[in-house]
Amino acid sequence: MINLPLFKSTIKHNYKVFIIILAVLVMYFVIITQMFEPGAYESIETLLQALPSQLIDAMGLNVLEPSLLGYLAGYYYGFLIVVFPLLYSIIVANRLIAKHVDRGSMAYLLATPNTRIKICLTQALFLVLSVTLLIASLAAIGILTCQALFPGELDISRFLFLNFGALLLHWMLSGIGFLASCLFNDTKNSLGFGAGIPIFFVIVQMLMNASDKLKGLKYVTLLSLFDPEGIISGGRVWPAFFAMFVFAAVFYGAAVYIFNSKDLPI
Repeated sequence: MINLPLFKSTIKHNYKVFIIILAVLVMYFVIITQMFEPGAYESIETLLQALPSQLIDAMGLNVLEPSLLGYLAGYYYGFLIVVFPLLYSIIVANRLIAKHVDRGSMAYLLATPNTRIKICLTQALFLVLSVTLLIASLAAIGILTCQALFPGELDISRFLFLNFGALLLHWMLSGIGFLASCLFNDTKNSLGFGAGIPIFFVIVQMLMNASDKLKGLKYVTLLSLFDPEGIISGGRVWPAFFAMFVFAAVFYGAAVYIFNSKDLPI
């Protein structure tokens, strides 16, 4: 139950942001992967000593296990995989609903034979599918890159499982942005809420990584549900995966309900 013309229009207005974010993600992935030296983990650690130790800890930069997967999980999936897809979700989620209401174009959409629910579900589906495509594209390009640079070094099954965890994380985070977009009638408040809460989670996560005394902050940030080390080590991550899926469903469900029932300034 979606509006296909609206879906196509949404793709047209957001594909450039998608391409830019994917290009940045791929660029950093290739650069970081090229720095990998099989068996030479000491040289990587020596290179990082040039950076402030607090910054390294805050960003979670470390080799989680002596392998290419452990290297990528620490140096790429500990921070970069969180920040850049999050930036995409923040920008796009605000455009999907709040920007239409703020600019008055939502009145034209609702003047067509489409219900609020149909419009909202169309926009929600676009965000979920585009985030999925973003992570899936990165995973596919990542495998090809690793196979080209270091044939046979990457544990592909665990790498895909790591990306599945990242996908659940960004379903959840994008749900926050979409909820904000449906909750507020202006882009200012939509961005303030949709960007402010996830950025707060990132800051809390960095503080928690920087000091063992702040480990209790894991109950304050939803980012603690995504644990690259636990994922690649075969830890008990399914409860966290399930929790991220439930949070995502709740956020998107609440967004559709709120948009369908609230008063609109049109």
